Amino acid sequence: MSVTVHDPNTPTTAPPRTRSRSRSRRLAEWRPEEPEFWERTGAAVARRNLFFSVLSEHIGFSVWSLWSVLVLFLGPEYHVDAAGKFILTAVPTAAGAALRLPYTTAVARFGGRNWTVASALLLLIPTVLTGVVLRPGVSYTTLLFLAVLAGVGGGNFASSMANINAFYPQRLKGWALGVNAGGGNLGVAVVQLVGLLILATAGAAHPRLLPLVYVPLIVLAALGAALRMDNFDAPEDRRHALRDVYREPHTWVMSVLYVGTFGSFIGFGFAFGQVLQVQFHQQFDTPVKAAYLTFLGPLLGSLVRPVGGRLADRWGGAAVTCWNFAAMALGAGVVLIASLRHSLPLFLTGFIALFVLSGIGNGSTYKMIPAIFQAKARAAVLTGADPAEMERASQRRATALIGVAGAVGAFGGVLVNLAIRQSFLSVHNGNAAYVAFLACYTLCLALTWAVYLRRRGGPPQK
Repeated sequence: MSVTVHDPNTPTTAPPRTRSRSRSRRLAEWRPEEPEFWERTGAAVARRNLFFSVLSEHIGFSVWSLWSVLVLFLGPEYHVDAAGKFILTAVPTAAGAALRLPYTTAVARFGGRNWTVASALLLLIPTVLTGVVLRPGVSYTTLLFLAVLAGVGGGNFASSMANINAFYPQRLKGWALGVNAGGGNLGVAVVQLVGLLILATAGAAHPRLLPLVYVPLIVLAALGAALRMDNFDAPEDRRHALRDVYREPHTWVMSVLYVGTFGSFIGFGFAFGQVLQVQFHQQFDTPVKAAYLTFLGPLLGSLVRPVGGRLADRWGGAAVTCWNFAAMALGAGVVLIASLRHSLPLFLTGFIALFVLSGIGNGSTYKMIPAIFQAKARAAVLTGADPAEMERASQRRATALIGVAGAVGAFGGVLVNLAIRQSFLSVHNGNAAYVAFLACYTLCLALTWAVYLRRRGGPPQK
């Protein structure tokens, strides 16, 4: 099915036809910055694609996060110690991060709809195999292999964000990207809730039920994308945009900032249940007790992500991001103090605050990315460059940077898990890791201020 957009200035005697039937569902033309087109045609098409993008990405995040829950099922009969479990949660994070770069380019090469279908169906590989293989007596090498396969769920985020970025006008990107990412991030909390339900009903002896629950949902998501999403006609130069942004200094600045926001979110999401069981073992001596709380942080962090985008739309991405990192440094300080005092209520308060703030920061940093290239495009137009060409260049570079920052940021989740693991191995508590988090947020705060706020003339503000 394709969408043909008519020139709004062309007289017609009947409402313009916006669709013609074809199997490709290809958008031949897309002009979201034009108010009349957006109100007449664009908004409805964008919302439909956003809905099915969120659905597929949500399930992808759940599959990516499977092992944050499955490690709670691995009792003594699996012969995996706490250090080994932290590796099992770090491995899918790393695999998902690595896949984000090719997933970003896949949207331009194959089309947003086509790749959403394909990437959703790929989720069947880890879910079916884990559902078949996972049982007492399985080797640790096999567990590592299954955890690596779960990384395919992490790639979905990059392709989904790259696709949705092209659908929305500049003034709505913060909100749209926040909704898309937040709806996807909810998959972390939902898979933990499903795991809690299985633990509370079937018991810890049935971990295979968790991945198998997602098999029919994956099929439904792929079917919905196939029937209701659209492809863009991607210019050839968009397929090489990653090469262009590698030479852009803002790429690496934004990637560091995204390590601090999304890296924290996904890293804490994977590690939180393990941290509770290890650091507060007396209060969380069973997997069920830990599972009652592990979902709360990812849930709140996901729900506030669109808030971060909306605040950035209004106040500017850089300003919101800077203040947010200041608050995250304070939150990390609270966690450190709570750990030193062995105060569970204060520890939970600090960690939940970090989840919420990481969600807000996720939304505000993604608003900054298109704003950077929009500011560069406007500057180029003032020197005589073609406005249409600069707009296209801005769009493709922002899309590519979203992929790069998403990949580097996801590796931040690996660092979180490894830092916590090493801290517990070395000093038998997480204090060294919490000090490292505080230092990281302070660095990100300083970097945001120095690059984007100290020089008021530089991008990005909106």
